[in-house]
Amino acid sequence: MSGRFSPRPTAAPGVRATLRSAPGTARTWTPPGPVDLGLVLTPLRRGPADPTYRAAPDGSFWRASRTPLGPGTLRVTAQRTGEVAAEAWGPGAEWLLDGLPALLGAHDDPGAFTPRHRLLAHTHHRRPGLRLTRTGLVLESLIPSVLEQKVTTDEAYRAWRLLVRKYGEPAPGPAPGLYVMPDARAWALIPSWEWHRAGVDDKRAATVIRAVRAARRMEEAAAMEPERAQARLELIPGIGPWTSAETVQRSNGAPDAVTVGDLHLPGIVGYALAGDRDADDAAMLGLLAPYAGQRHRAARLILLSGRTPARRVPKMPRADIGLL
Repeated sequence: MSGRFSPRPTAAPGVRATLRSAPGTARTWTPPGPVDLGLVLTPLRRGPADPTYRAAPDGSFWRASRTPLGPGTLRVTAQRTGEVAAEAWGPGAEWLLDGLPALLGAHDDPGAFTPRHRLLAHTHHRRPGLRLTRTGLVLESLIPSVLEQKVTTDEAYRAWRLLVRKYGEPAPGPAPGLYVMPDARAWALIPSWEWHRAGVDDKRAATVIRAVRAARRMEEAAAMEPERAQARLELIPGIGPWTSAETVQRSNGAPDAVTVGDLHLPGIVGYALAGDRDADDAAMLGLLAPYAGQRHRAARLILLSGRTPARRVPKMPRADIGLL
């Protein structure tokens, strides 16, 4: 693993002239193996209109984050040389660039995964650039995961989008339309009627507020082993195994944090590995047992394989509590 920082603010190679007018701090990094930026970073996107994330037509990926040093914007682009070029803006720029290797899977070990099913072996071979991201930021994954509890993804994405745009702040740098999520105090001060207007019920809103009131303790979990991190998060009432797993998969790069309690995942895993579309959590965990230590990676590969059962369960009804 190698990396170098630019001592002066320069734009990444191939950046449009409009971006050169607002340069940031730059870095290049050479991954130890193939890295597919889309596969690595897409789990951080909360819907196609996520105000904190953008995949640009030029192949670059943008993220706006609230780092321990303040707001920051990161732009990442793969180079033909095999390097990754990154540029960052704002008070959190250097923190984001320091974390670039971890974000792109430098701490992940795909070689630890041994496929024991033809489907997984095939997908693993076809997706050599899959790495598990590690953001080092807990709340930015925890809060949207709480919003996704017991509702449709469209409802959760809408809530995240509305709340971030209203209570966050425009992202630093030349990425128009990107926002940095609110800080812990701003989340805690959102009025109850604004949660309702965003479609968030009292239970989920209360869970977010409890979590941000313990923001320092929550963020400490990013440096813990995944199991300890999940246990730390689950001390907050309203955060259970589903939410904690969804969080540490992103914040800690946890390869074994399989999501339990999901409406669709057990049936997808059951269908892919055993032709059992009616599998429950217990059956899913049994099928994933040979991949202990790598169960989340196995689930990701199954989802990437495209082998999913046809939907037969009616889509979860959407309830607009803002109209109640």
